[in-house]
This record gives sequence, structure tokens and C-alpha cells, in this order.
Amino acid sequence: MLKLSRPLIVFDIESTGTSPRKDRIIELAAVKLFPDGSEQTKTWLLNPTIPIPPETTAIHGITDEIVKNCPTFKERAGEIFAFFEGCDLSGFNADRFDIPCLEEEFARAGLNFAPSSRKHVDVQRIYHRMEPRDLSAAVRFYLGRDHAGAHGAEADAKATLEVLKAQMERYPSLPQTVGEMDEYLVPHDPLNADRNGMLRWKNGELTINFGKKKGESLKKLLLDEPQYLRWIVKGDFDTELRTIVRDLLENGRLPPAPSTNK
Repeated sequence: MLKLSRPLIVFDIESTGTSPRKDRIIELAAVKLFPDGSEQTKTWLLNPTIPIPPETTAIHGITDEIVKNCPTFKERAGEIFAFFEGCDLSGFNADRFDIPCLEEEFARAGLNFAPSSRKHVDVQRIYHRMEPRDLSAAVRFYLGRDHAGAHGAEADAKATLEVLKAQMERYPSLPQTVGEMDEYLVPHDPLNADRNGMLRWKNGELTINFGKKKGESLKKLLLDEPQYLRWIVKGDFDTELRTIVRDLLENGRLPPAPSTNK
């Protein structure tokens, strides 16, 4: 184990979504490892004060009903802050998600978590550093050889196909059709109009699902703020999103609503 000069907290959170700034913590579990090797574990179940989306509940199983009588983060902020005080931090993908989420929650409670003043040990970074996840690493792992011609397009394409074939043989439980595999790797929400969910159907209206206009109808924006839609078309967004918005601007046309929309 790592040699510790002060306690190291290994923690994980469950939240209402994937945005550290906009979403809220629902559950926080932290294991404090002391330099003498002893451990202390704390878990907090919290009312996020905003609805928990069904797609998020499907991941962690926590519903609005479960947390409705739980304290809020702000009500437990002092206790949580004290537990983390003077400790370094560790988690899996913590640098990009868990730590920013915690920092935002403390800021809303008027406390300065100051993660930059602590040492970080992100376990995912160790994993990626020690077990590279590029194509050459996949060729070594699945095919047992070095990838000759790496970064040449033809060699890379052929090697990728070989790796795919090897994966299908190694993992017989994988989906056997392209459609099933697509859904397995990137589950689709029928209410999303584009693959990344930037546009979403809500009550029969296609709405913005990001930024300051989140929840607003595209049809209403076309009437009231067409300049916002033009900004999307000219912006650094996915082609699919820009195509849908451009079609609305130029032709007044939207994609059909999904049959599951209510």
C-alpha cells in the first residue's frame, strides 16, 4: 500500500447526473485510511433537492422516494467537511467527476474544499497508465503480438478487425448482432433526438437538453430567439445536432417524435 504522511480518503459518489456543476450528490461513501493502516468508513444518503431522472435511477437504484426524508448536502456539509479535513483524496475517475462534484456541493454550502491543496491519487489514471488502452495495446492483449505499422490507416483498420474477431471469440456473452452490440455499448434513450442527447423530446415538444436554454422548446426558440439556433448551427457541435437545428431553421421541419413519447 502507499506510504501515507496523512490520511487518504478513498471515496465515491452517486449523483443525479453527470454534470458536476448542475447535478447533485445523492450518496457519498468515503473510506479514510490512516498512516497506521487503520480505516474509518462513512456513508451519507442525501436529498439532492432536485428530481432524480429515471435514467439515473436505473443505474444506482436510488429514487426520489428513498431520499425524500434524508438530509440535504448543505445540512451535512459541516460534518462531511470535517471528515475530509486534512486528508488527501483518491477515487476512480475522481479527478474528472467525484472531486469536482464535491467541490461544487461545498461551494454551494459556503465552504472552500480547496482540492488543489490536497494530493490526488486517481485509480483510473493508474489503470490507464499501467494498462494502455490504445490499439497497439489491444493487439498485444487479444492477438499476442506487436502491432506492426501502427498509425498507418490500412494497418490500423485491419488490426482493429482482428481485435474485434478475437473479442467475439473471447467473450461469448457479448451481443451477436450489430444492433444489439450498439445498444449494449451506448444505450439509447428513445426520447433523445440525437445520439448524445443534446435534444430531447418532452411532452410532445423537442427541447434543448444542455446549457442555459435547457428545457426550452425548439419551436419557441425559432419564434423568439432564432439567433440562438443559428449559434448552434455555426458552433462546435456534433453534425447530427447541427443538422436537426439547420433543418428547422431552413425548412421549419423537425424529426418525428418517438412513439414512446407521452
